[in-house]
Amino acid sequence: MKILVDPQTYNEQKFGGISRYHTELYLAHQKVENITISCPLLFSDNLHLKEASLFQNYRNTVFESKLIPKFIRKKILKRYKKKNLEATVEALEENNFDVFIPTYYNPYFLEKLNYKPFVLTLHDMIHELFPHYFTRDLHTVKNKKILLEKATKVIAVSYNTKKDILKIYPHIDASKIEVVYLAHSVKTDQKAKVNLPKAYILFVGNRKNYKNFLFFIKAVAPILNSHAEMFIVAAGGNKFTKEEHQWIKKLGISNQILQQNFEDHELATYYSRAKCFVFPSEYEGFGIPVLESMACGCPIVLANHSSFPEVAGEAGVYFELNNESDLKDKVLRLIEDEDFREKHVRLGLEQVQKFNWQKTADECLEVYRKAVV
Repeated sequence: MKILVDPQTYNEQKFGGISRYHTELYLAHQKVENITISCPLLFSDNLHLKEASLFQNYRNTVFESKLIPKFIRKKILKRYKKKNLEATVEALEENNFDVFIPTYYNPYFLEKLNYKPFVLTLHDMIHELFPHYFTRDLHTVKNKKILLEKATKVIAVSYNTKKDILKIYPHIDASKIEVVYLAHSVKTDQKAKVNLPKAYILFVGNRKNYKNFLFFIKAVAPILNSHAEMFIVAAGGNKFTKEEHQWIKKLGISNQILQQNFEDHELATYYSRAKCFVFPSEYEGFGIPVLESMACGCPIVLANHSSFPEVAGEAGVYFELNNESDLKDKVLRLIEDEDFREKHVRLGLEQVQKFNWQKTADECLEVYRKAVV
């Protein structure tokens, strides 16, 4: 079977869950006998590709040079993104493939498929369920609907995501939607030297909108106020915004909160040394950080909704969504009750064993085969 993968996600993401997913699939599928996988990628600045040593022959050393002004590097990157899609269109026109795998929702390829099957992975329905957070995005919802309707097969990353698809678009044939869980890539044995407080509550990644960061710091601020040794560490997501600084000052926690970006090899250290990881998001199609936290022996506090119960199972310490008092109480118990904390560390280490990229890749490949038949 010949699989043609398009480069959309590598054009749009420097790093992130979707490009991580497609990179792990590529690595696994290229090792399978009688499988040929290709992606017409001339250049990408995606970090997951770099870590995986994929497409290194096409890396542009001029673009990566720190001597080149930023605005020129942006122009070069824009040109190469366009070339990536042009190369994909050429590959589609050559028609030398059995199944096409779009990596995001741009439907540019539809008129070039020549009746060949394509398999769409649907990671979440966040744009449809929370449109007020995406008022400037005029295309994603429309494009997803088009591709959902036309896809030969659809991979949903959780049963909750499948349920959301069918709730929003009940006319979609449920039988063509297959659920395949994701996995994590954190290297649990790779501990790095990172300057971190002795005691801290961890928040990881993007803090905008539905990620619920402000709700989180409002909820746990009383814990910091009464525990002088306790900190919040916001890992990733770049520097605090003006609004976040204002709330941090208002809550009286300016001296007990840190924001630090990280390299992938440092992530296990952030999780393993935390008292707990809080994932207060209003919605996730899957939530890879849930697996990362459990794999590193870090108990996780999260809302009992969307895909979280599927992923965390009995290992999760669940709070009522948007209930500050309940979140505070659950975090406080993990901090003060060592037996309770150790129980959830153990449950997390057991739960995470159910997920791995090889299993994900094998199940995706089976969906691809069904699409080709």
